[in-house]
Amino acid sequence: MKLDHVDRLTVYYEPAPERRRRVGRLALVRRELLFEYDATFIATGLELSPFRLPLAPGVIAGKPDVLDGMPGVFDDSLPDGWGKLLMDRRAAELGLTGLTALDRLALVGARSMGALTYEPEVTIDQPAVVSLRELEDEVALVLDGDGVDLEKLIAIGGSPKGARPKALIQIAADGRIHYGARAIEPGFTAWMVKFRGAGDDAHAAALEHAYFLTAAAAGIAVPHTRVLGKTKRHAGYFAIERFDRRGDARIHMHTLGGLYQLPHGYPTFEYADLLTTTRALTRDEVSVREMFRRACFNVLAHNRDDHARNFAFLMDERGEWRPSPAYDLTFSTGPGGEHTMLVAGEGRAPTREHLERVAERAGLKQAGKVLDEVRAAIARFPELAERAEVPAKLRRTVASALGLATTGARRGTRPGGARRRRRRAGGSARRS
Repeated sequence: MKLDHVDRLTVYYEPAPERRRRVGRLALVRRELLFEYDATFIATGLELSPFRLPLAPGVIAGKPDVLDGMPGVFDDSLPDGWGKLLMDRRAAELGLTGLTALDRLALVGARSMGALTYEPEVTIDQPAVVSLRELEDEVALVLDGDGVDLEKLIAIGGSPKGARPKALIQIAADGRIHYGARAIEPGFTAWMVKFRGAGDDAHAAALEHAYFLTAAAAGIAVPHTRVLGKTKRHAGYFAIERFDRRGDARIHMHTLGGLYQLPHGYPTFEYADLLTTTRALTRDEVSVREMFRRACFNVLAHNRDDHARNFAFLMDERGEWRPSPAYDLTFSTGPGGEHTMLVAGEGRAPTREHLERVAERAGLKQAGKVLDEVRAAIARFPELAERAEVPAKLRRTVASALGLATTGARRGTRPGGARRRRRRAGGSARRS
């Protein structure tokens, strides 16, 4: 099999197989990435990316110094971190190096997250029949730089974002697991499984599951989560139900970073900007309060990997937007020990006062009530972590970093103290 570079792609919006619409065309011309909406899609009035790629006739040229010229809405379909590593290595095996963003979209094809698909699709994998333990072994070989069956990993990997290795699976009510995500089979639901990355705690899966239980107790909308494959000798794998799938229906998803075409790891976005963006996009104050609730959770629960790609929005077929369920919630020290997203200008040691300023700047009322509810839920972390079967030592370490007594009683939030204890809790689950 010989691969060639791709210089033309057609983009489709495909909420269901029978309701596929052509969005437009992408082209790479003399190293410049161009996009043009199809006239029939403009007529639908569906704004897939209202801030940076509004519906309008004519050719739009990308900025080569931002996302390789790719509009953010299409960049959201591309893998980064782990998925990009697999894609690049497999393409190199087939003789193609120096992949462009257009090449990678062609390799994603119909397996993208969300509801956008791309043609022509270039296939570089074969369906795989595997187990989670086999996948874990393959992941370890890739991380060690050894030879491995890349076709197998790509077949079940799809295009999820994030640095940690992932697999896309389907789970039936009776517990059967099928691998891959080309089509969700009747009686199955779509899930994503995370594997431990280098430096992660052995019990990172249980800890992340505990964080989702805590977020749910705080009133935050979260997907179902579980730990798969746990035995006496193995700590198991974190699994989260996908919110961009509902049976064979696909839901359009756009990250906050993609909406603004922010470079990956962009460090100076503010939580107040997240709230004002939510209001502008959804025109719904309940959604704004939901995003503020997540800001409070990330600060009080020491989840500092809160970059702009870790917040997303979903659009239905009527063009109405809402926040996606929360994802990538776990204990994290963040880059240099700071929050990636600033809290009223503060990254290293944000306090309740900083969160109140975020709410004030966004014109949000009842901020104190939300803060108290989130604080009360986080006080339950030791109890919920025990339910998630987080080992006692790790429970105590994280609870101490959160300023909690191991019995669950609150001692008060002291960001400085949490910072001093960070080294003891570091490595629990650093990256998503």
